[in-house]
Amino acid sequence: MKGDGLPEDESDPKFVSALARGIGVLRAFRRADITLSNQELAAHTGIPKATVTRLTHTLCKLGCLALVDSTGEYRLAAGAMTLGLSAAVATDLQDRAMRELEEMCVSDNANVAGGLSERHNLSMIYLATYRKPRALALSFNLGGEAPLFATAIGRAALMALSEDKQEDLLDRARHRARLDTREKLGRWLAKAREDYAAYGYCTSFGDWRKEIHGIAAPVVLPDRSRNLALNVGGLSFFNPPETLIAEHGDRLLTAAANLSLRQNTDAK
Repeated sequence: MKGDGLPEDESDPKFVSALARGIGVLRAFRRADITLSNQELAAHTGIPKATVTRLTHTLCKLGCLALVDSTGEYRLAAGAMTLGLSAAVATDLQDRAMRELEEMCVSDNANVAGGLSERHNLSMIYLATYRKPRALALSFNLGGEAPLFATAIGRAALMALSEDKQEDLLDRARHRARLDTREKLGRWLAKAREDYAAYGYCTSFGDWRKEIHGIAAPVVLPDRSRNLALNVGGLSFFNPPETLIAEHGDRLLTAAANLSLRQNTDAK
């Protein structure tokens, strides 16, 4: 299967493929996707269209999807949203992160933002974001996704993993990447390791999008049960590399350490 929302390992004998495919259909809806057709869902997930048709019918019966009669397309329904809200309520990590994000973004620059993100396969999902009131809109949105190897926050999450796991994810990313991106992935991982060894955090200055600059550090929980990272950055015009590093590098490291420490304290 193709979609990042689909499982990493289908060789497990206890693995239920039908359930995984149903979840994959739900995860195919991104922030900009109000409705999707069966054909679009098949393209996003790599699941055969005939199977997608049966899955969308079932998900409608369960209240997780709703059919838009005028177009024949599907939208997320209350059942799917309830699952997301339940997950958010189950942890107060976001509340703790907001205090650190706000402190991390302290500066005279109105166009700097921060976020806490968690790795899901080859993507980073934003769990909490902070933006100053007058800041221009950025891609740091709650629930938004960012690629693992091209972004600072993805690279920081990689640095919390073993080298064997990093290489495994690199192989998977190469398998899925377009030709023009595939050759860059190894260089990006090498740059992440170099930055992390030098600064204790990772950088990405225009690698994902030319107009976005960012630096990021891993948040390592005591049991390493979640692959998390914090980032700070914004539009490149307002956030040149030397400014981000000078004004926010130490604050970033402090925020990541404080969040890890709080989690460690609570676990005792």
